[in-house]
Amino acid sequence: MNAEKRRLIFERLAAAIPEPTTELKHSTPFELLIAVVLSAQATDKGVNKATARLFPVANTPEAILALGEEGLKEYIKTINLYPTKARNIIAMCRVLLEKHNGQVPQTREELMALPGVGRKTANVILNTAFDQHTIAVDTHIFRVANRTRLATGKTVLEVERKLERTVPRQYFKNAHHLLILHGRYTCVARKPKCPICPIADLCEYPDKTSEETFANSQKMVGTIKH
Repeated sequence: MNAEKRRLIFERLAAAIPEPTTELKHSTPFELLIAVVLSAQATDKGVNKATARLFPVANTPEAILALGEEGLKEYIKTINLYPTKARNIIAMCRVLLEKHNGQVPQTREELMALPGVGRKTANVILNTAFDQHTIAVDTHIFRVANRTRLATGKTVLEVERKLERTVPRQYFKNAHHLLILHGRYTCVARKPKCPICPIADLCEYPDKTSEETFANSQKMVGTIKH
């Protein structure tokens, strides 16, 4: 894929998604950090329901430590892997207080040293909370990048590196959320919505869905909803 096609892809995605941002509800970098840690193998909707109860009660490292691990579990028990996440969050809050004065650090290395925080989570925090030009490759971005041929790779790190090299500079800040939202709602896993995709003519995916396939899938969705 050449540079001009990449530019057009991001130009169209930016037009189609005028407010590209996370769907995790938060008001501080710490709240975002907690939400992202909770979102692993969970939906943003499910995380938002849990944090809507948690954050009014505890939205600082001190307050979450005061809850304790068992107390925290009561707020997040609807989320996948909640026992492990509760344990990591409590440990993370201790480190934040002991090493960072309770503040969320602003470097990838410091973030990844926190319990429960990997490279993807660190990149989300750096991009969304601190406006740094990072790309966190989740399952949506990995799929979209490979499927469209924007950045092919066998690992998330390989895809991340290729996107860092090839995303047009003017779209780099929002590229992360543009690709996630496109993957979440249009370039979906099983039956991508190619007939209504704003970049279908630029995408190099060889197995695009047809109008008939798309129509049938929409009928099925309607049947399930009712």
